[in-house]
Amino acid sequence: MNHDDVAIRFNRTFGLSHQTVLVGGAPEPLYPPGGRRARSIIRYRQDFTLSALHEVAHWCIASTVRRGCRDYGYWYQPPPRDEAMQAKFFAVELRVQALESLFAATCGALFRVSADDVGRSSIDFEQAVASAARQLASNGLSSRAEQFRTALER
Repeated sequence: MNHDDVAIRFNRTFGLSHQTVLVGGAPEPLYPPGGRRARSIIRYRQDFTLSALHEVAHWCIASTVRRGCRDYGYWYQPPPRDEAMQAKFFAVELRVQALESLFAATCGALFRVSADDVGRSSIDFEQAVASAARQLASNGLSSRAEQFRTALER
């Protein structure tokens, strides 16, 4: 499945019910909330399937309040990061990448854990993501995440 397929399935599933669309081609991911009169747009990098799945995972995890904030109200510090900032990055990304990995497995995409910092070791983070994915799969997904996973199966 390619990024267009992912976007089509997301948009069919949530475009009307949540007034949110998934759009590729962006130089960097971005989530500007739409507000009362406009749709929210989840923008993913270029034409990357994993970027689309990753950004949808953020959206599925975000609460109603966070979905009302630009980029869900999260900070982002580009690399290089010191150890403390990298640990913060991993803490925010753990559940997101675990959910992304489940979405990727559903649609046949090859998932890769991202430390978002070239050259930085991520072995412990990779193991934590795999463990979190197993836990999500056994405990069940949130309603929106399950709806999207089901849409990817079709």
